[in-house]
Amino acid sequence: MAQQQVQPSRAEEYKLKDTSPQLGERWPHTRGSGWMGLVYGGDKLTSTYDLVEQMYYLYVRVVKAKNLPTNAVTGSCDPYVEVKLGNYHGTTKHFDKRVNPEWNQVFAFSKERIQSTILEVYVKDREMVARDDYVGRVVFDLNEVPTRVPPDSPLAPQWYRLEDHRGEGKVRGEIMLAVWIGTQADEAFPDAWHSDAASVQGEGVFNIRSKVYVSPKLWYLRVNVIEAQDVQPNDKSRLPEVFVKAQVGNQVLKTKVCPTKTVNPMWNEDLVFVAAEPFEEHLVLTTEDRLSQTKDELLGRIVLPLTLFEKRLDHRPVHSRWFNMERFGFGVLEGELRKELKFSSRIHLRVCLEGAYHVMDESTMYISDTRPTARQLWKQPVGVLEVGILSAQGLAPMRKTDGRGTTDAYCVAKYGQKWVRTRTIIDNFSPKWNEQYTWEVYDPCTVITLGVFDNCHVGGNEKPGGGGAARDMRIGKVRIRLSTLEMDRIYTHAYPLVVLQPSGVKKLGELHLAVRFTCLSLASMIYLYGHPLLPKMHYIHPFTINQVDSLRYQAMSIVASRLGRAEPPLRKEAVEYMLDVDSHMWSMRRSKANFFRIMSLLSGTIGMFRWLDDVRRWKNPITTLLVHVLFLILICYPELILPTMFLYMFLIGLWSYRFRPRHPPHMDTKLS
Repeated sequence: MAQQQVQPSRAEEYKLKDTSPQLGERWPHTRGSGWMGLVYGGDKLTSTYDLVEQMYYLYVRVVKAKNLPTNAVTGSCDPYVEVKLGNYHGTTKHFDKRVNPEWNQVFAFSKERIQSTILEVYVKDREMVARDDYVGRVVFDLNEVPTRVPPDSPLAPQWYRLEDHRGEGKVRGEIMLAVWIGTQADEAFPDAWHSDAASVQGEGVFNIRSKVYVSPKLWYLRVNVIEAQDVQPNDKSRLPEVFVKAQVGNQVLKTKVCPTKTVNPMWNEDLVFVAAEPFEEHLVLTTEDRLSQTKDELLGRIVLPLTLFEKRLDHRPVHSRWFNMERFGFGVLEGELRKELKFSSRIHLRVCLEGAYHVMDESTMYISDTRPTARQLWKQPVGVLEVGILSAQGLAPMRKTDGRGTTDAYCVAKYGQKWVRTRTIIDNFSPKWNEQYTWEVYDPCTVITLGVFDNCHVGGNEKPGGGGAARDMRIGKVRIRLSTLEMDRIYTHAYPLVVLQPSGVKKLGELHLAVRFTCLSLASMIYLYGHPLLPKMHYIHPFTINQVDSLRYQAMSIVASRLGRAEPPLRKEAVEYMLDVDSHMWSMRRSKANFFRIMSLLSGTIGMFRWLDDVRRWKNPITTLLVHVLFLILICYPELILPTMFLYMFLIGLWSYRFRPRHPPHMDTKLS
């Protein structure tokens, strides 16, 4: 009996849950003015951030200082600024021997964690040995701080005279500051120092900021190796067995060995690579002689920049070209020796950059973009997807720090070429991000992917115990298929963050999201549903299954490499997890899911045969009589066959409409 009670509760744990967050920018009424006079519940709504809960921050912009006094002993001033609010304080970087420094740094203090009514801004002089000297300070009463309401322009900073740290009088020097109350919609928010991450220092500050990334523009490079001429082997007593090896970056492909031994071999083979703009790699072609199964000899080489090749926008063939190859080792010769070689082998190629294909870096089952590479072939967007990444609840501790479990969580969302990364919330099992992002939608039959990770680059870049470079750890992943969303409806759900382990599924927390899909053109939407998912070149000149898998892996590697070079980097392990780098591996769960998909596809036909069998057996006499009457009517009036079929299908659809799903589908834990 106890076992029966446990099972339903466990099933409920993995289901989608409705949430009721207070969405929208509700700017509060104020008693008087300032920070401490805020009264929540105002009814002024703005549409900029209407899918997240409003979070208030006190912003302090430290711009610069002038005419700072020098130290009487050292004769110089190494200034920096300390901003203090209650128990929280942040500091700017210091400058050596500068009396007119410029910082232009923003500090953000969350209202939820502040108990003080006084903001203090100190200017200090860095000392190497003794205690840092006070230069002066400025004090603000939080009740007098103005509120900035978007879309107002940024608050203009002002000069303030410094006063003695005891407040007994003015001292030499001035500092330019701007202090205001705002929300996470403020443009200063992403790059600001945050009070809830006060423990993060050095390079870790850059690794916790929210950022937007764009995937590199990917092209398929098609190299059609036609033939070669005058390929001379090093051993003149034999004819060569020639093949061509092509390389672009880390991608290496080979043609088959020419079936005939000749100095003028022919292949007419296609080699396809993935290349990313800007084109940094070159196409390197070598002709090689197969001496034995384990030994090849290099005969010629040529290096071609990718900018040399035509960008093809349809299936029409491009012109072929002959290229002279450099004999191996000849490139290092100088002077008269170079002139001695009057003839060189040459190779016949047809090379183009394919702009009419969509370069797939993710699985077609969870694809988020179907547009071809060439922008000239893009259609107008059919909708807008807005996602509010609200918070996470009940996250599991991912590692131990100072003997206790901790998690520094951030969220990554990927749709189309646009990636977003929220800021990292330090040491919190229920982080609140409340960040909203927007994507243009070009096809509703696409999927947005969101993943939650534990940031392991907040402090140093080494694992505890010296285990090498740290890797951000996976907490879970959520996928939402846009075709399952009703237009202009806001979905607020808590999605379970589930990881698959050898023992089955394990829930590591919940991700709270607000999602809205807005249709811009219903006619374009209906038009898209009547066309294939991918661009037509995928059907005119399709790739083989092995080519698709190989090219997708290369595309994933390029995307991960390029995004890893951003600042702050989007880590390779996060990109690979979002793009399903291990999707080619066999999975019992995936096999069962595919089996159930096939069964659901055939279930209609099977159900029809069962119903006909019941009619034949007179299981329900009334139904059988009606079917016979209908059959006789259709024999007498055959022109009613099609209208009857359409009417029947319409009535079935009308009946099934009541039972349509009200929530976006989520993973089926019964498969594990």
